[in-house]
Amino acid sequence: MKASIFVFNTVLGCVFASNVAIAGVVELRPNDPVYVKLGKNIYVDQCASCHGVNLEGQEGWRDKMVDGMRLAPPHDRSGHTWHHPDESLFNLTKYGFEAMIGSKYKVSMPVYEGVLKDDEIIAALSYIKSRWPADIVEIHNKVNADYKLNKEMEKKTGS
Repeated sequence: MKASIFVFNTVLGCVFASNVAIAGVVELRPNDPVYVKLGKNIYVDQCASCHGVNLEGQEGWRDKMVDGMRLAPPHDRSGHTWHHPDESLFNLTKYGFEAMIGSKYKVSMPVYEGVLKDDEIIAALSYIKSRWPADIVEIHNKVNADYKLNKEMEKKTGS
């Protein structure tokens, strides 16, 4: 049994890694049952202890701080995860807040570079998105479309 799981994960990992590397685009896959299943396992193992088993976050996340750091926000409709495009969610998870904003920022969320592979981060985020209601998914898809359009416009104008 362990050997077959290893082979499955190895093959799956190659497929995921090649998709990310070839495309060079970060795109969540909330409708892909393989990604979602893998993502659920990763979420439970790496994220649920802070963000909650049901994506509910920590109580008081909006206004309470512990040791000078904000509490973990929810990833459900009550949070703000769905306000951000796939690429930003990926970069935040992989590289952390400080890398994204370019300055010191005290936060308890770990950086997952070197802990999770790119495809595992995408799988975990895909699982999160798979749990959102249809109206939130629709809004998030528009956020992604706008983000991609803005990136294309920046490429054309050289900004």
